[in-house]
Amino acid sequence: MSDSNGDRARLVPVSPGSGSATTQPSKTLDSLTGIRFVAALMTFLFHITVLVNPLDFSWPAISPFADTGLAESIYWFFGYSGYIGLSFFFVLSGFVITWSAKPGTSARAFIRRRLVKVFPNHLVMWAAVMLLFAGGVVSWQVWLPNLFLVQSWFPTYTISQSMNVPAWSLCAELLFYLSFPFLVKPLFRLSSRGLWIGAAAMVVGLGLYQLAVSTFIPGPAAGSGVPMSDTQYWLAYLFPVGRIFEFLLGMFLARIVITGQWPARLGPLVATLIMAVGYAATLFVPVQLALNLITLAPIGIVVAAFANADLRGTRTLVRGKRMVFLGKISFGFYMCQAVTVFYFRAVTGGPKYDLAGALLLSLGMFAMTLLGGWLLFRFVETPMMRRFGRKPGEPAAPVQPRGADLKSPDASEERSAA
Repeated sequence: MSDSNGDRARLVPVSPGSGSATTQPSKTLDSLTGIRFVAALMTFLFHITVLVNPLDFSWPAISPFADTGLAESIYWFFGYSGYIGLSFFFVLSGFVITWSAKPGTSARAFIRRRLVKVFPNHLVMWAAVMLLFAGGVVSWQVWLPNLFLVQSWFPTYTISQSMNVPAWSLCAELLFYLSFPFLVKPLFRLSSRGLWIGAAAMVVGLGLYQLAVSTFIPGPAAGSGVPMSDTQYWLAYLFPVGRIFEFLLGMFLARIVITGQWPARLGPLVATLIMAVGYAATLFVPVQLALNLITLAPIGIVVAAFANADLRGTRTLVRGKRMVFLGKISFGFYMCQAVTVFYFRAVTGGPKYDLAGALLLSLGMFAMTLLGGWLLFRFVETPMMRRFGRKPGEPAAPVQPRGADLKSPDASEERSAA
């Protein structure tokens, strides 16, 4: 997951007859910025309620609730919130990068800007993890892939989910960034019908991919009690190629909204209700459906509906200044969680408390993570983007084919996910 440093895609106001707006049309995709923090918060709620420590299964459990039944119930409820949050990041990446596409930027410039966006925060947290607990313990076969963000290409759990665990998602983001200059050109040539077919094909494609994984990859040993083998889980969730469907869905939806095809009846309220149904479904369907398939369409609907609301000037609850600020620091907030949650619980011995104490500790970890996210945004992400993000005279957004009919011709830097 990654986030931008304040450059936001500017919108062209729609005509009065294009929808009932309650405010002036937004000049920025502020609602999607706010949603980004909601997605990051979902990963945090998952991380503070897990019953093991992902850094080392022998360390104390993360969940701070002393009541075992309550801890298990809370983990059951938030057990897929992190998966949903990551899927949001990937769809948002495709959507906002495509929305911001602008003529005149080379693929090299776009990729350089994306690398400058992702790597400084990653390198700071990689160094922090090495200093705090990984240095001298993990081998070079582990820390080297982590350093270059290729760890999730390895099917071994001790590599793909090691060190700063949340950073695995950046491996997929890098694949998206490298692919985007080649994907965007044919996208802009599609007809209206082709865009809708493409969006639907991404959901179907992910379903077929998951079906292939469950059918052709050996499952867990009989009596093991786990729903998926390690290889199945790696291919179904961690393997970067398997996440391209979410990114592409975001790209298709961006063009659908930009070209005025998004149905007004699918507004933020309806989209949120659909997302709530999708979230509830993850609690009852088989694991492989819950990882990202059953919520992919609801997530896409939410992203498109809230972006369309900003375009029309419709008020949303995630468009305020506080939510925009939280969205700006969400990348750092996400990247800090292995230290402020996993390592913190381990170094303090993993004490457990009654309901009030556990909630208080959870709020404390939230505050630490929020502070860490702000520090990364303020002192790492922002200055690095200002210094190295763009050469003088270079356009601010990714390449767009010449002559493409883009309704936000003045769009600036995208706000991509992770």
